[in-house]
Amino acid sequence: MRFGLTTDFRNPPGSGKSSAQVYAEIIEAMVFAESIGFDAAYIFEHHFTGDDYVSSPLIAATAIAAKTRRLRVGPDIAILPLYSPVRAAEDGAVLDVISNGRLDFGVGLGYRSEEYAGHGIDINHKGSLANEALQIIRRLWQGETVNFHGKHFNVEGARLSPQPVQKPNPPIWVGGFSKSAARRAARYGDGYIGPSNKAMYDMYLAELHSAGKDAGDARVMGGDLWLIVSEDPDRTFAAYAPHLMYWFKSYSKWFEGTDTQPWPPINSADELRSRHLVNVVEPEAATALIKQRISEVPVELYTMMLSPPGIEMKAAMESIELFARKVMPNFR
Repeated sequence: MRFGLTTDFRNPPGSGKSSAQVYAEIIEAMVFAESIGFDAAYIFEHHFTGDDYVSSPLIAATAIAAKTRRLRVGPDIAILPLYSPVRAAEDGAVLDVISNGRLDFGVGLGYRSEEYAGHGIDINHKGSLANEALQIIRRLWQGETVNFHGKHFNVEGARLSPQPVQKPNPPIWVGGFSKSAARRAARYGDGYIGPSNKAMYDMYLAELHSAGKDAGDARVMGGDLWLIVSEDPDRTFAAYAPHLMYWFKSYSKWFEGTDTQPWPPINSADELRSRHLVNVVEPEAATALIKQRISEVPVELYTMMLSPPGIEMKAAMESIELFARKVMPNFR
């Protein structure tokens, strides 16, 4: 099994660092991750957050690709309805060329009304926008000259140059937390991406069957958002807790009034552990946790976050190095 790291490049107020520093540190951490055996680096996306959350994951992924040789790279996820599908296909193709065929294109819908309003797009159309965009992107990546006339997009005579390296196309991974997301992954994607969740996996298999596809060909990537490996979990959790609370509180605020509620509001750091939203554990426990996850959802690549906002990168790098040394060998 392969392993990947996800990141959001956030720089919270009071960090004492410029965002140029934070971005550079995270890129170098991904270079280090490749050197110790990790297989992928994937980038989140949000807009208008106030803490420099990365808003352009394809550009960030290209920066990582340019400094690595083996890592798979890409968005996890790009908020696809905010993109022109032709431009997204072009940018993805260039990334695939620069990386010599290492793009994984993860997409979803997002849920924050401010992001849609800021881009001048009606959030009520996000599902149909994504469905049309996925069709256009796949056809362009497969070398077609595309004419497409849909509800949202009208494309005449578009043909990519350069074409992606990967054939027939860079893998398209569709994420989300609903039955419609599972249906979209089955119909328009090459696989499903998201936190390991048996209910979502079962929905994805059912939607593959409904789409006339072989469930045996199901592809899934995902894992745990926060799996942090330490030889002293209590001390590590105490150091990470303020940064994790910042992360969870911001998401809880963003979820308010939306159609996305993956966890209830968090009132204290202790709840992060008691609800198993965060697992700070020794290597043996991490191994057992991953084995339990993949027994329910057979992911081909297990992902986890690199670091919470504001934590010293040295601490994150020590954790992933311990993971690579004491956890990864149990799955290879």
